[in-house]
Amino acid sequence: MDATRRTDDEQAARWNALAGHAWVEMQPVLDRMFKPFEDLLVEAVTTARGSHVLDVGCGTGGTTLAVARRLGPEGHCVGIDISEPMITVARARAEREGAPASFIHADAADHAFETAAFDAVISRFGVMFFHDSVRAFANLRRAARDGARLRFIVWRGAEENPFMTTAERAAAPLLPNLPARRPDGPGQFAFADAGDVRRILVESGWAGIDIRPIDVDCTLPESELVRYFTRLGPVGQVLPDADEETRARVVETVRAAFDTFVQGSEVRFTAACWLVDARAGAHAPTRNFRGSGTPS
Repeated sequence: MDATRRTDDEQAARWNALAGHAWVEMQPVLDRMFKPFEDLLVEAVTTARGSHVLDVGCGTGGTTLAVARRLGPEGHCVGIDISEPMITVARARAEREGAPASFIHADAADHAFETAAFDAVISRFGVMFFHDSVRAFANLRRAARDGARLRFIVWRGAEENPFMTTAERAAAPLLPNLPARRPDGPGQFAFADAGDVRRILVESGWAGIDIRPIDVDCTLPESELVRYFTRLGPVGQVLPDADEETRARVVETVRAAFDTFVQGSEVRFTAACWLVDARAGAHAPTRNFRGSGTPS
């Protein structure tokens, strides 16, 4: 098995197991916490009649549905995600709402999208997990019509986002099996280097690239903080396997480490991100992809 397939399989296993189910459980909290990012993506979508938009790494579908509402009944938004548990929730939400949205359970890096099917491609924290980012963005370029807009939001570096690493730093002495982040591999901070992001987009057929730093204020209820750090991230991956005494010590230690972010009944932090805009170049890359298909 080559390194690309092994890494892709690892991502699929993670997001279809504990991590995916944790995001489903935390969906209402995460939707509220990341609402400012949803707004930044929705505002970039044209309301032209019959517009089709692709949401990459759509998770439980919050942003997909927000875009679908903006497009109205004559438009359509398609969400794609590697996590079957999250896609299942997204489909149920769309059905309840009667929204012009549909969802694909697949890896956007190599899914056989219909060529030139989309007027815009968006993503909220969904594009940092590709093993071969150039190949993945070339596939997305192939799915976009010439001139289509690309807008996505990704995290800047870990050092600029202390809230996101507080739990693992505090828990590390108590959890020796805590998985280490791989700075050179897929993950939350894989797009921290703006120069690397620009190179990926140029090599995959995108033009008019604009990468801007944004600092966004986010909140979540203090009452959800323990559930947040015990279910998500590296700590959430290994804590279920710890013994009861260790779990109690981790919860106590990590909760205290978050005190600096707690203000009354809320947890507040600043998310340091890149807001990336680009346009599909005049000619899609001529790389080989498997088969053909339609967004559905």
